[in-house]
Amino acid sequence: MRRLFARALVRPLVLAAAATAIPLVSATPASADSVVVGGFPVEVSDSPWTVALSSRDRFGGTRAGQFCGGVAVGRTTVLTAAHCLGEQVLGSPPEEVRDLSVIAGRTDLLSEQGHEVAVRDVWVNPAHDDVSNSGDFAVLSLAEALPAGSVIGMAAEGDPAYSPETGALVYGWGDTSGAGDYANGLRAARVRVLPDARCKRAYPGSDDGRYLAGTMLCAGEDVGGRDACQGDSGGPLVARGRLIGLVSWGSGCGRPGSPGVYTRVSAVLRALGWDDTAARQRGGV
Repeated sequence: MRRLFARALVRPLVLAAAATAIPLVSATPASADSVVVGGFPVEVSDSPWTVALSSRDRFGGTRAGQFCGGVAVGRTTVLTAAHCLGEQVLGSPPEEVRDLSVIAGRTDLLSEQGHEVAVRDVWVNPAHDDVSNSGDFAVLSLAEALPAGSVIGMAAEGDPAYSPETGALVYGWGDTSGAGDYANGLRAARVRVLPDARCKRAYPGSDDGRYLAGTMLCAGEDVGGRDACQGDSGGPLVARGRLIGLVSWGSGCGRPGSPGVYTRVSAVLRALGWDDTAARQRGGV
C-alpha cells in the first residue's frame, strides 16, 4: 500500500480528540528492535536545521502539535513536503491554521528547549502532483529569524552527494516501528542513496506510486529496516553535509525492496530558480 509520511488526523477527530494521532494509512510493522525506523537518538544541536511543524489547534499538545518535519535552508526559510500542508492532513487550507509554527532547537518535543516560531507565509508548489507525488515541496516563511548556524546548504544538480551508494542520514520525530510508535525525541537513521534503476523497479507505477527520477530520489537498504515513516514527512535527508532530499513517500516502513522516496532537492532549486545556494545558507531568503 502506498503511504505518504504525514501523520494525518481524520478531520472529525481533530476536534473530538485532538491529542490522538492516526496514521494516514496503515503501515506494516518493522522489526521489533527498530527504533525514524531502524534509527538512533540524536541531539538537535548536531542537526540544528532540523525543525518540526506544529499546530496544537489541529493535533493537540501531546507531542507539542508536531505533525511533519522541515529543514531550515535560510534563517527565515524552511522547506517541507507539499502534502504536509494539504487539507487531507490539516483539515483546512494552511492559511486558516492560526497557530502554524516551526519548533527549532528542540530535541525532545515535550521539553522547553529551543523555541517556536510562527509561520508568516506558506507557498505550496503549484506543480505538486498528488497522484505521482512529484514536486512534493513547499516553502515556509518565518515571522522571526532562526539563530545563526541553524541553516544547511543544499546540494545542486551534479553534486556527488547524489551518487548511488553514498551514505546519508534521515532525521525526524515520526513513527519508530511502522506501528504507530511516535518518538518524542529526535532520531536519525543511516541509509544509502540507491540507483534510479533500482527505485524504478521498486515503484514502476501502481497503487504504491511511481518513481520519477527527475524530481525524486530514493534511499534505504536492500534488506530494509532503516527508513523514514509516518510523521517524518518534509524532514531532511543529508549526505556529505548537504541537503539532498525531503521525506516524501514510500510503501510501508523499512520493508525489503521498498525504499523511502524523497523529493530531490536539486529539482527544488531548479523549480524555485535558487541558483545561488550560498545566499540561502547565509540566510538570504
